[in-house]
Amino acid sequence: MKLLVVESPAKAKTINKYLGSDYEVVASFGHIRDLPAKDGSVEPENDFAMKWEIEGRGAKQVSEIVRALKGADKLILATDPDREGEAISWHVLEALNQKKALKGIPVERVTFNAVTKDAVQKALAEPRAIDQALVDAYLARRALDYLVGFTLSPVLWRKLPGARSAGRVQSVALRIVCEREREIEAFRAREYWSLVATLATESGQTFDARLVGADGKKITRLDIGNAEEAKAFKEALESALFTVTEVEAKPVKRHPQPPFQTSTLQQEASRKLGLAPARTMQLAQRLYEGVDIGGETVGLITYMRTDGVDMDGSAIAAARSVIGKEFGERYVPNAPRKYMVRAKNAQEAHEAIRPTDLGRLPAMVARQLEPEQAKLYELIWKRTIASQMESAEMERTTVDIAAKVGARNLDLRASGQVVLFDGFLTLYQESRDDEEDEDSRKLPAMKAGDKLEKRAIAADQHFTEPPPRYSEASLVKRMEELGIGRPSTYAATLSTLRDREYVRIEKKRLVPEDKGMLVTAFLESFFKRYVEFDFTANLEENLDRVSNAEIDWKALLRDFWQEFQASIGETKDLRVGDVLEALNGILGDYIFPKKADGTDPRICPTCGNGQLSLKLGKFGAFVGCSNYPECRYTRPLSVPAAEGEASAEGGQGTPGVRILGTDPVTSLEVTMRDGRFGPYIQLGEGEKPKRSSLPKGMSPGSVTLDNALALLSLPREVARHPVSGEPILVGIGRFGPYVQHGKVYANIDKDDDVLELGANRAIDLIVAKESGGGGRRGGAATPGRALGDHPTGGGLEVKAGKYGPYVAWGKIFATLPKTMAPESITLEQAIELVNAKAELKGGAKGGRTSARASSTKPAAKGKAAKSKAAGGKPAAKSPARKSKTSEG
Repeated sequence: MKLLVVESPAKAKTINKYLGSDYEVVASFGHIRDLPAKDGSVEPENDFAMKWEIEGRGAKQVSEIVRALKGADKLILATDPDREGEAISWHVLEALNQKKALKGIPVERVTFNAVTKDAVQKALAEPRAIDQALVDAYLARRALDYLVGFTLSPVLWRKLPGARSAGRVQSVALRIVCEREREIEAFRAREYWSLVATLATESGQTFDARLVGADGKKITRLDIGNAEEAKAFKEALESALFTVTEVEAKPVKRHPQPPFQTSTLQQEASRKLGLAPARTMQLAQRLYEGVDIGGETVGLITYMRTDGVDMDGSAIAAARSVIGKEFGERYVPNAPRKYMVRAKNAQEAHEAIRPTDLGRLPAMVARQLEPEQAKLYELIWKRTIASQMESAEMERTTVDIAAKVGARNLDLRASGQVVLFDGFLTLYQESRDDEEDEDSRKLPAMKAGDKLEKRAIAADQHFTEPPPRYSEASLVKRMEELGIGRPSTYAATLSTLRDREYVRIEKKRLVPEDKGMLVTAFLESFFKRYVEFDFTANLEENLDRVSNAEIDWKALLRDFWQEFQASIGETKDLRVGDVLEALNGILGDYIFPKKADGTDPRICPTCGNGQLSLKLGKFGAFVGCSNYPECRYTRPLSVPAAEGEASAEGGQGTPGVRILGTDPVTSLEVTMRDGRFGPYIQLGEGEKPKRSSLPKGMSPGSVTLDNALALLSLPREVARHPVSGEPILVGIGRFGPYVQHGKVYANIDKDDDVLELGANRAIDLIVAKESGGGGRRGGAATPGRALGDHPTGGGLEVKAGKYGPYVAWGKIFATLPKTMAPESITLEQAIELVNAKAELKGGAKGGRTSARASSTKPAAKGKAAKSKAAGGKPAAKSPARKSKTSEG
């Protein structure tokens, strides 16, 4: 019997069906060992010795592998075909050697780019040894991330109160976001005007032409800067005679983009499907590891962490066959297309991300996949097929026009484009964040010398706009352009920025939080080398050289550590005054944006003569007046307080205060404040005023007086227990929103609104908790009648609640009208009810997502292991997924 080890149970399940009884397939559940989250796990003074630790699930999986080895005559390590996969195999082998479990059993390493029967069997026929160069590159990256995180983060905590942790790649990504924010703050709009003439040919066909020159000089977009200039040009054009001077028609071709690699998949899935990079990778992982299609578990796509853009020859042939069959031979190019990786530092050579069987059209598998999986598979299939299709053929026409006004000569230009043959565009067109609408108008037939008739002249005012904030897709693209990070790190880096509350997402754009701006400014001031783009990119290149066995990994660490340790030492005598001076300079436009009336934004609005500046208190940063203690004005960094919104009681080091209004019942002032553990609401003043923290997801700037009063009313009674008759309360505690019955507490799911939680939901949470469940609605304590599946996924049930029957669909709960009996409700009626409720809660999309989450997410068992890693408590690791990055 042969024992085959993979990292994922889903992958193990798929491969087990491909192999006979001679094989046993077990999963390691990702990495079985990790560096303990404490100082000393990497020892620079001991030639960078690394102390690995097996605990929790890792220990259980090692025991499982040891058990399976007892009857095996060969161990086959079949983890993923990248640097991280090589490291997992190495960890397994090291752990087994430490336990002396191999006892002469031969070990082989195999890799396959797709989880299909043919790919697996071919890999088993071509075994190799573990690639030590790839392992060394992993060790170097892991050590670097650990050393940066555990060395730099304590400096942040001492010198910049309120900051979290700093990671090697994450800090550079944060700098990109913050630099863009500073560009936006410093941007000043510029007025400009455009002149457009609507003209007609002799046949009466009209088109638009833009003013591009006057009296022999070119006019660019910003050249006409005020209304007076625009008016003069408009008056001239009103009386001008228009003649065509030149018509130029050029044939152009537009070629398809290569098939997806990791970064381009994340970008397109974000733009076209609205998926976050982390979610894209979760879905792709499922498609890669195997999905049940017609009773057979099949891997639908190739490996999804890759820098490669090329495809296997058989896949190219299959794509050309599908193109001919589905679109016709006209769409099949004469020769197959070959693509090359542009990045000089591309990681290990893998295929592009493509379907394992290109003949498996999206419509064939849509019913067997969850909606998001089906959309992602369709996106990958279309991009792959389009990459081998014929180019689109177009004709771009430019018409130059002379406008004669007395002695003046004005020049206009019209352009148009028509598609002669759509080629790959019939299937797929890549979207871009900065995409401008192409001029696809077809111009009427004209020739030089034709006279044109004026129909209208338009002079329009415009203002330049600041550069847009980065979306997750455009940030991934920028990181790739700069050579920062690798396919396995993009999604994790973005998640880390959000988890550490350095950025937030608003309208699909990344907005830096105050603490993110402060951390970036601090690092740029005192550790500039380590957040420079070139330095980070060069380090990535050297890590790739390690994976190619070109340089020694410990030599790389020695060079890095010597300079890094020296930089840390230079901050020992750093004074708070030095920090403040540097931050005030870098963040001036962000903290003190210019006022519309031109007055000094740094003048204190309370005393009128003090200068505002950045202050650091033990609870974080804020803006205060230089006339302290006579003037006690304070405010948060990025929320300029209105006149009179000063803190009357605060002193130097006290967080800012924003007045929300007056409580109509007590006549006490309701204020928003910054505290040690984040923003909070306070009612009145005094020794023990009533306070409330904010629920996660509610930003301080969005809080209104009504929100604040509702939060201050917590805890409040929402229901009575169906057995005891005692009240069930809802409130916000140290660990977030909760419901309470006596001494029983149940956490409220993140999808529930603590201010709108209803009686049925509260009862379900308490009853489920009391019966030993996870506190989710629809547990064993409240069985319901299944009605069927929602069209977008997720089952619907009708249940009996304390306050009447209701329909449950994921996190959406719709009470039945009195005219509708729970025994006779149909699936169609239930769908109408939950759809209507979902619309009230912000759209049906949230309901579908919640429904999927509740049906696929495993229940948590026990308490999450506490981490002492720099940066507080990272998100708990998914047991079936490997950690793709380990920044400290």
